[in-house]
This record gives sequence, structure tokens and C-alpha cells, in this order.
Amino acid sequence: MKNLYGKTLLDNPSCTKSTAFTREERQKYGLRGLLPYDVANINKQKERALENMRRKTNDIEKYIFLNALLERNQRLFYRIMIDQMEEIMPLVYTPTVGEACKEFAHIFRRPQGFYITPEDRGDIETILGNWPEKDVRIIVVTDGERILGLGDLGANGMGIPIGKIALYVACAGIHPQHCMPVMLDVGTNNQALREDPLYLGYPHPRLESESYNALVDEFVQAVQMSFPKALIQFEDFLTPNAFRFLDHYGPSVRCFNDDIQGTAAVTLAGIYTASRITQKKFSDMKIMFLGTGSAAGGTAELMVAAFRDEGLSLQQARQHIWFVDRNGLVVSTNEIIKPRIRPFAHSHPPCGFVDAIAIVKPDVLIGATGVAGTFTEAVVRKMAEVNDRPVIIALSNPTSHTECTAEEAYRWSDGRVIFASGSPFKPVRYETQCFEPAQGNNAYIFPGIGLGIYASSARLITQRMFLSAAKVLSELVSNAEIQRGAVYPSLKRVRDVSKAIAVSVCEVAAHEGLVNGKLPDTLDEYIQSLMYEPIY
Repeated sequence: MKNLYGKTLLDNPSCTKSTAFTREERQKYGLRGLLPYDVANINKQKERALENMRRKTNDIEKYIFLNALLERNQRLFYRIMIDQMEEIMPLVYTPTVGEACKEFAHIFRRPQGFYITPEDRGDIETILGNWPEKDVRIIVVTDGERILGLGDLGANGMGIPIGKIALYVACAGIHPQHCMPVMLDVGTNNQALREDPLYLGYPHPRLESESYNALVDEFVQAVQMSFPKALIQFEDFLTPNAFRFLDHYGPSVRCFNDDIQGTAAVTLAGIYTASRITQKKFSDMKIMFLGTGSAAGGTAELMVAAFRDEGLSLQQARQHIWFVDRNGLVVSTNEIIKPRIRPFAHSHPPCGFVDAIAIVKPDVLIGATGVAGTFTEAVVRKMAEVNDRPVIIALSNPTSHTECTAEEAYRWSDGRVIFASGSPFKPVRYETQCFEPAQGNNAYIFPGIGLGIYASSARLITQRMFLSAAKVLSELVSNAEIQRGAVYPSLKRVRDVSKAIAVSVCEVAAHEGLVNGKLPDTLDEYIQSLMYEPIY
């Protein structure tokens, strides 16, 4: 109990058991008189908490309740999240976290995580020493500039690292004491936020150019000194910055970008699974992206690696991938093409979106626009016209920004679509069939990556790890789940998924020479032994 006693122990979120303290413990730790008579075990506490949460009339109120529970009783919060994963994850993370970020300053209760501002320049390593835990293994960091599909939310973006850390703990069993959410609060260009009297962030325009880069670099280098075993997960940075930091730090620092690499792996896994349904070889598939941001670019690059694994050359692999932006098909004659997208610009006459589908006949259509309704009825019907079983993946979240709803996809394709989305949708009934839309949730990927790095202490995180994770995730989808229209396993099995991915990450790390020493022969048992189980 960390030598805690009495009310101090009772109020410590990581150590308290609240009403579950036994008679003997109440005597030993000076708790007699501080608790009601009943000794309520964690299951009874869970039942009470769920009853209270379910009384709330909207999701943001449920988010506030759960966040308060995390601040009050850490183990009870994670027990509930693990046991009720399908109910709680959408409240703790997507889609509710988007609304929580918009309202972050207004619903703020107690500080969580670590904040760094331009005023901390030169002192970042020193102030990292203020963090109470010294063996940090997982850091999720954002600068709040591109929060989901919501744009620049400044310091309100701290809701994202807090939510991602909750997923690391619940989905992969990383102990909370090893996790650290970080906000690089470099200001915001959102004028409405700066003028909000309750806004908690650095109330200035965003730091830019060399000053911004220098602050990020000081942070990354300070982490290497303060927490040398930590993995840094970059989250919700603007696309050019996201790729630039990944390119710059990836070869020398234990880091990755979930928007680029996590999204890529979970999307690739969905396509692998879809190929089991369509009976088309992955190496024969053509893939079209709507959107040219970090998620689309990162996914395309991982798919090139996947195609090359199937024996295709680099040029052949790129020929399987097409992009569409707001101006139509991205072709080599376009005047403006993002550097990461240029290798996929084909020699082809310009044309609009629906015409591009008719001409290219893609097997898979992926939306990564952040703009609701961009998969119109005409788009979905054209995909259904050129495919017996069209594969449509609407990645954008929160739900209000998704390219089309599950109901629209099934209805406009006459029930033939293989559908997945970045946000959750309820089951859809179309004529006599009931479909369970699959959520391409990054929580299937990044917690397992983090657990594998934690278990192996691998020095770097490589593309091969994400490729392996995608294959493992797809292989874990059961035939029964496929029959229900899902291309991902049930979220109830996400801890097993994370463990399997962690094993594959360890194996890749060893094969690539990124591990010092020898890993245990029984990797599965070893990784299971590392996983945090929230019990009293």
C-alpha cells in the first residue's frame, strides 16, 4: 500500500479498494469508521458503478462519470472497462472522446497527464522529473493540432492521450504506472478557444517553424534521458509534421505514429479478412483511397510492403493503389501532389470520383477524409456495380465525420457490401439479414505493439512489426464472425489479440536484431505474466 494509511490510503486512486477493504485491513490501515459497514467486493462495486453510469442520459455525461471513477479508483475503472469492453470503449475513446476534447476545459475536474509549453524550453528534462513514476514505458503525445476530424483543439486535445493510455492498460495490460499522457501545448490557432475564458491552454497562436521543431526535439531527447525504456507514440499531429517526425526520429528512437502506422495495420488486416470472403487473392486486389492525409498515405505505404511480401515488385505494388482527392483521380499530370502520394499518381486521364471507380474497378474503397457523406449513394452503388462483394472501409471518426454510415452502405449495395468503419455502428438489418458492422479500431493494433516493445525492450519499431500485426489480427477473425459481416474479432477478445500481436512483435524484433540478449522460449506465457490484471 506504499506505506499509506487512513484517509490518505482511501483517497489514493491506485491503491484504494474503497468499500472492499476487509475488516482486518480496516484495522491495520486505520480505516475503521471511514467506511460504511458492508465489505463490498470488486464485483459488487462494479455493479453499483455501472448502474450509476447507465442512469446518465448522454454519452458525454457517461464519459465524465467514468473519468471521475478513474481519478477515484483506478482498479475498479479498469476492471469495468475490461469486463464491459464493447460498452465502455466507445465512451472512453471514439466516438465520445471527440466531444470530450471539444468540452475538455469545461468538464475538467482533476489534472491528468503532463503538460509542456513554450515557456518550458530549456527545462523539459528537469520538469519531467516531476512526474511521479520513474519507470515510464509508454508515452502518448499530441500537440492538439489535428484532433480526430475536429481540427485544432489546442490543449483540449489532452483527452486523446488520456484515452489512448486507458486503451493501453485495458486492451494490453500495460500497468498504469508505466504509462504517461503528454500534451505539447504549443498554443492554438483556434481563435474561439483562445477567447474562451475557461480555456486551460497556452493562450497564444501556435508555435511554428524552427521554434516548434526545437521544442519537439527537446522533448524527444529529454525522454531518452529521463525514461530510456519508453516508447513514444505520436498522436494527432498535422499530416506534414506527423510524417516528418516519423521519418526523422523513427530510425533512431523507439517511436511510432498511430494515425499513420496503427491505422494502416488495422485497415490492412480488414482487407486480408475481406479477401477470405471475396475469395480474391490479396495480390490481385486494387485499392482506392479517398483522401490524401496521414492515414491514407501511411496505409498505402504499408500495403506496398504487403504486396511486395506477395512477390510483387515495388512498381507493380504501387500500380495496385489509387488515390482520389477533392479534384478527382490523382494522376501524374496534377500540378499539386503531396510528396507521399506522388509515387501513386498514375499516368491516366483526369476524371471524377464515380468515373474513377467505373474505370479502375477497385476491389476496396477506403475513406480517410474526415468529411461526412463523401461516400454518396452514387459512389456506393458504383462500387456494388463493379464488384459482387464490394469492400468499403470508412475510416474517419468521430461518427459525425464518417464517409457513410453502415446502414447506408448495406442499403445502397443491396446488402452485398463488406463494410468496416473507424467509428462504431449498431447492427444493421437489411431485408432478412442482420449485419454486425466491423469497427476498424486502432485499439486492435497499437496496444499489442506497445506490449511487444515493453516485453522485448526492442530498440526501434519497424514496418515489419505492423505488417506482422495486421496478419495476426486477420488470422484471429473466426468464421462465425465473418458470417455476421465482421472483418475484425470481437472487442471482447482484444486482450488476447494484443497478446498475440505482442508475441509477433517480439519475434520480429529478435529476427531484426533489435533485442539485447535472448527472449524467453515461451513468449506467450512470458507476455501473459507481464499483463496487468486489475484485482484487489
